[in-house]
Amino acid sequence: MKHTFVKPMALALMILGSLSSCGKSNNASPATGGDTTNTNSVSYTSNNATAAYNAFNTYLYNPTTKLYYRASDKTGIGAIWTQAIYWDMAMNAYKRTNDSRYLQLVNDIYQGGGQQYAGYDWTNQAQWFIWDDMMWWIIALARGYQVTGNVDMLNHAKAGFAFEMNGDSALGRTGSFDASTGGMEWAWTQPGKTACINYPTVIGAMTLYAITSDDYYLQKAKTVYNWARNNLFDVNNGKVADNKVGNNAADWTTHTYNQASCIGAAVMLFKGTGDSTYLNDAVAAANYTKTKMCDANGILPYEGGEEQGVYNAILAQYMIRLIQDCNRTEFLPWLRTNINTGYGNRNKTTGLTGKNYKTTPADGVAVSCYDASSIPALMQVIPPVQ
Repeated sequence: MKHTFVKPMALALMILGSLSSCGKSNNASPATGGDTTNTNSVSYTSNNATAAYNAFNTYLYNPTTKLYYRASDKTGIGAIWTQAIYWDMAMNAYKRTNDSRYLQLVNDIYQGGGQQYAGYDWTNQAQWFIWDDMMWWIIALARGYQVTGNVDMLNHAKAGFAFEMNGDSALGRTGSFDASTGGMEWAWTQPGKTACINYPTVIGAMTLYAITSDDYYLQKAKTVYNWARNNLFDVNNGKVADNKVGNNAADWTTHTYNQASCIGAAVMLFKGTGDSTYLNDAVAAANYTKTKMCDANGILPYEGGEEQGVYNAILAQYMIRLIQDCNRTEFLPWLRTNINTGYGNRNKTTGLTGKNYKTTPADGVAVSCYDASSIPALMQVIPPVQ
């Protein structure tokens, strides 16, 4: 995701002062409206989950490009990395409903991504120059294989992972992985090891390990996770740092998607190894998100930057793994409260939700794909009260 890292030759104070979140652009996003906070709440159903996802697609999916518009006025195109998150949403909708139209959407988004992004040619430097942009797609491609059985998706994922690790000598590119000091670099030309590449790399490796049983992926996952745990994770409280640049101290700014990818990485390693240390890390990171980052009512935070509305969609993807794979159902009421609040405050005309769950997107105001994504993403994976 897009940082504004300062080059290594800059003064250390400038480096530390200029770091933004590993979450992309800070340009103003389309307003979500709703200046007055309200507390509308519902008790959502499976039918509501379908309706919310269908509204997201009605206003934000472009059937021509087979990717997502930037905003509900059908302008622009969503950021490259977020398209992979929306692809995850389609897979989750299919798995929840077994509806063939969502399976078609899964296949269509794969085609749209290939058409837009150089046929998944990871060496294309015009499209792929941020390592974590690549890794979000690598993860989704591997999952796409699990859902569809399309071997091309798996081959793209394996090739992308190899490129992240090793680079390409013909291009004069080393990979993201730093073999000398450990961890994953964020971008090809800007320094910094961020949570948003290190933990997703573990997730990518463990997804490929689950598919292939190749111990190479398990060992890479352990190696990268250990670096992240030593440099970006507070074992005392579950807090995840955003980044670490060179020998500077870690930037302990928190974001829900970094908490999320840490949770996902730890859960997958626990499943793959049986080592309870990983599970303890995942639970700690989830509890930190719930108790330290939410408001007094447990409502998740949102950020004002351009692409940050998608953060809680990523949280959905990995909290459900902790809940289902590790039987940590104590987190369900908290997430249901967020869904009930956010969906209760949907725009009743469009059905779209915003990233501030306590306000309603205003009539006639475009909602970004980022802001509209997280409530329907949560609804695809968090089951309603039966």
